[in-house]
Amino acid sequence: MPNLNSPDDNSNRNSLQDPVSLNVGGEIYTTTLGTLTGCCDSMLGAMFTGQIPVLRDNGGNVFIDRDGKVFRYILNYLRSSSLDLPEGFSELALLRREADFFQIRPLLEEICRYEASVPLSLRGGPLGAMIVLNVDSKVRILHFNLRHGPENYELRTCSVRAFTVDLFCTWRAFLALLCERFSYRTPQGLASPCPCNPTQNRLKLEWVPRPDELPRDHYDKQRYRGLTVSYPELVQSDDIMNMHHNPSDIVDMQGFVEELLKVSLAEGFKVDLVTPDPAEILNCTSLRLVKS
Repeated sequence: MPNLNSPDDNSNRNSLQDPVSLNVGGEIYTTTLGTLTGCCDSMLGAMFTGQIPVLRDNGGNVFIDRDGKVFRYILNYLRSSSLDLPEGFSELALLRREADFFQIRPLLEEICRYEASVPLSLRGGPLGAMIVLNVDSKVRILHFNLRHGPENYELRTCSVRAFTVDLFCTWRAFLALLCERFSYRTPQGLASPCPCNPTQNRLKLEWVPRPDELPRDHYDKQRYRGLTVSYPELVQSDDIMNMHHNPSDIVDMQGFVEELLKVSLAEGFKVDLVTPDPAEILNCTSLRLVKS
């Protein structure tokens, strides 16, 4: 059973010397104090400079009750200041959570860069996954009163185009990625779309771009909403790297199909079927892609 060291900080500090043996969730690691304290403002830095008492198991190893398998990547980062992950690494969310627990900020920044640069498909994904897309658009005539003064109103008419996308994908992780890339623009700000049912594999998007002749208040009164697409970018502010999203409005169906193709092709999908005209893919009414 793990036991607390002496509560006296000086005693605790003096009991630690090279080499240091760690028991992290049942996995045994051997390293040095210099490696463990390389990130001095992290939890490991505090533990191994005597600021936080440590536990020991029956074998005398310093015991840390965290995931032992992904700790190897944390330890290797502290050794080399480089995030080295194997091809097809599929536990990035767990690694991010562990790095956050240990409060290793430089590692968190490296994980953000990795997530931004590595396609979802390289983090694991089923071959043969399929996307089936059906799109539609309808023109609606809208009548509204434009106020010029206290009792001066002008009847105006304009047309708006309502777009509908019905998307089915056998790979739910890809649907989650689309919900990160696409957002609704609402009066309250950007809102992420949600799958039709969390237990199903369908995503339905409906949006109406605002024409210039339609005032914003009348647009909002109709409860219309726009659609945006954004790609994560790392931005440095006050020596801290943050993930930044710069949304762009999607004003027509061609723009949506183009953005969908960018995301899906980057994830290893290939176009399998285009209706009605394969030569006019951006003007398709239905589209099928298969991951190979």
